[in-house]
Amino acid sequence: MSLLPDRERAPDGNDSRGAISPQEMVPSRKNVVLVDGVILNGPATDVKAGEKFVEDACRLIMKEVVLKATDINEKVCEWRPPEELKRLLDLELRDAGEPHHRLLQRCQDVIRYSVKTNHPRFFNQLYAGLDYYSLVARFMTEALNPSVYTYEVSPVFLLVEEAVLKKMIEFIGWKEGDGIFNPGGSVSNMYAMNLARYKYCPDIKEKGLSGLPRLILFTSAECHYSMKKSASFLGIGTENVCFVKTDGRGKMIPEELEKHVQEAKKEGAAPFLVCATSGTTVLGAFDPLDEIADICERHGLWLHVDASWGGSALMSRKHRRLLQGIHRADSVAWNPHKMLMAGIQCCAFLVKDKSDLLKRCYSANASYLFQQDKFYDVSYDTGDKSIQCSRRPDAFKFWLAWKALGTLGLEERVNRALALSRYLVEEIKKREGFKLLMEPEYANICFWYIPPSLRQMEEGPEFWAKLHLISTREGDVHLLWTTARTRIRTTK
Repeated sequence: MSLLPDRERAPDGNDSRGAISPQEMVPSRKNVVLVDGVILNGPATDVKAGEKFVEDACRLIMKEVVLKATDINEKVCEWRPPEELKRLLDLELRDAGEPHHRLLQRCQDVIRYSVKTNHPRFFNQLYAGLDYYSLVARFMTEALNPSVYTYEVSPVFLLVEEAVLKKMIEFIGWKEGDGIFNPGGSVSNMYAMNLARYKYCPDIKEKGLSGLPRLILFTSAECHYSMKKSASFLGIGTENVCFVKTDGRGKMIPEELEKHVQEAKKEGAAPFLVCATSGTTVLGAFDPLDEIADICERHGLWLHVDASWGGSALMSRKHRRLLQGIHRADSVAWNPHKMLMAGIQCCAFLVKDKSDLLKRCYSANASYLFQQDKFYDVSYDTGDKSIQCSRRPDAFKFWLAWKALGTLGLEERVNRALALSRYLVEEIKKREGFKLLMEPEYANICFWYIPPSLRQMEEGPEFWAKLHLISTREGDVHLLWTTARTRIRTTK
């Protein structure tokens, strides 16, 4: 953006700003405002060159990412080892800038050597594919560069976030609630742990940890690793995370949870939180929420449900039964950037409480930002219930996709994913050398690929040792979880 005043329109009505010559870009000597050797009333950047670069780069993105990267005939990734890739990309930062054509080449190289997550044959952990509407939303928000903390600086995106959270709360089954979008499911789980601790002992916000008893929380042995990270980060300690046994399908066993809670109380510890999982990372298991909720109510424990992966099943009338009882949770983590393809990152932390618990827990009352005498309803200034200050408008991606597809379109996205998972299971059963570990509950398909050299060998220590060597040294897949959102190759 130029710091010079806008030029007036020409007599024919056309904007004459595009006709600025290089000489005109420098103010006349007598009008120069000079401070510390810097001309303040000259251009801050070369506007025309910048506009041209954006135009050419967008054309490149459209060709190489949106069109080519979804072509089955293209590679998922042009793989190079780290040291070789460093040389190819020329990552060194220098004193002088590079010209237009070289910058475009840099962009092309980045695309070429990156993993194409939109590719039909990209199969990786829990996300894949391209949603065109959320992509456009990301283009818009990157160009606008908003920060979602106060209404005056981000009016549209705050209202969008409110609308999306309200609808997500409705799908959970709460009559009301609160929430906030944040950088990921791991952060949502940290929000939950900290909020539950604050609810248990509000004085911790001012007085800290020193006066607290030994706090202990309970979660599934198949939970996401962010539970340990959160306990470490918050000063609770990983030794105070009690991992409850799971059954053969990876579900938390309620009777084991009850036993651990009672044992903790006998030891003088202070149980305060249970984290159930709806859609575990590897097996795709859904913990029995109603039975866990009964235990939480009996012992006065906060129930958090990590539905980062499985929460999208709530959009499907056919499959929402997987989360039976989620309405009894005190908080929920749900990531639309996974099965609903809203684009990384798009993660919501939702709370049943409507008494401003989030704000009471996280507010710092920064008077320079959250003044109470503004010219609008300051309840729309949601930044003080976030652990962040600057925050991205992530809800907008989900909102635009929801607007484009409707609830029925999002429901179909879930139903299709789970139908594809059933198709893959049947294909695995028919093919020699593939062994299904268990019937899937969700979109996670766990199976072994047995190479021909081991197919006649009896299973035992030697068999598993050889299979392990093959999978680790030669790169064959031995235990694979895949998300059925991606397209499944049907050719034999």
